[in-house]
Amino acid sequence: MTVGVWIIGARGNVASVSMTGARAIARGVADTTGMVTAREPVAALDLPAVDDLVFGGHDIRSQRIEETAEEMAGHGGVVAPDTLDAVREDLREIDERVELGTARRCGEAVEGMSSETASADVAVADIVEEIRADYAAFADSQDVDRLVVVNAASTEPPIPTPGDYETVEAFETAVERDDPNLPASALYAYAALLDGHPYVNFTPSTGSSLGGLRELAERNGVPHMGRDGKTGETLMKSALGPMFAGRNLRVLSWEGHNILGNSDGLVLEDDANKAGKIESKGGLLDDILGYETHNAVRIDYTPSLGDWKTAWDHVHFEGFLGTEMKMQFTWEGADSALAAPLVLDLVRLAAFADERGEGGTMPHLASFFKSPEGVDSHELSEQFRLLYDYAERHAEGL
Repeated sequence: MTVGVWIIGARGNVASVSMTGARAIARGVADTTGMVTAREPVAALDLPAVDDLVFGGHDIRSQRIEETAEEMAGHGGVVAPDTLDAVREDLREIDERVELGTARRCGEAVEGMSSETASADVAVADIVEEIRADYAAFADSQDVDRLVVVNAASTEPPIPTPGDYETVEAFETAVERDDPNLPASALYAYAALLDGHPYVNFTPSTGSSLGGLRELAERNGVPHMGRDGKTGETLMKSALGPMFAGRNLRVLSWEGHNILGNSDGLVLEDDANKAGKIESKGGLLDDILGYETHNAVRIDYTPSLGDWKTAWDHVHFEGFLGTEMKMQFTWEGADSALAAPLVLDLVRLAAFADERGEGGTMPHLASFFKSPEGVDSHELSEQFRLLYDYAERHAEGL
């Protein structure tokens, strides 16, 4: 089964490393370390092969995918030079399939990255039609069996009034009226769901989370899931938080300080764009613990770090007889190398669900996201169990 993968933000770090990795696996110069779908019981599913993924996408920048991958190779060795050399021609071919996207309501930080004005004066309805045409042209030219759309673009500011779009009718009325609050991520999602393409939101941006778009996905039987890939500090919180809760140790405060240096870090310097990221990173702890606690998250841009990010966490907790104790840990990782294999996992699992006629949210993918849609539990072990149960059911043909 040939699966088209259309990535929003195709020339960004996460997308470039995802495509580099996929082509390196296909050419036998990289393995599948970091991919959940390469591990049992998920590996037992009849998933599309990584070799069969064909890439294209939207972006607002002119920098070529190959150039972004070169930056990843040159700064901290996120991509090995030999690996990049093996897939250079592949990346050049993919780059020819990247179309100019829209930066509509993405904030000044993102709009400033655009190499030209992307649909700046075009009506919302026309932007949607342009996006749909790009999806269709790619699917036709590459003769794919299905198309999965992935949002890997930089974080948008949160939408101010999400309750205004709780139904399909309300959303479509907003499109017709050229609503100034509709962001790019929701338009990409709407275009995908209209035409039956599975949609994955790997960012904290609005995407398909609006009630009207969830309704549309259910109506059209299209699988979708988000938001915000869980790769670092929040992954640790979702694993360690249940430990404190299970042992009845009371967390008094949990401070997290994050620094990173890539373009995502630059965008998050803008307070408007940062707001959505802070919400998705900080919102899960109270749910896990069962009570409110001081839970602060800070994100700072440090240009010299490039694609590397560091998170320092300080946990102040209370035990027996009121004894106060603390735990500190440092998480240091390459942002794109952590995210890229998950993007490939999500594409494979979304295509699998679509092939079987599964529509609406995909709760079994909760472990991949900071703010998983349709799932109440933020405990990592419970989220993994959702995925494993799903895999075991389908592997047994149930």
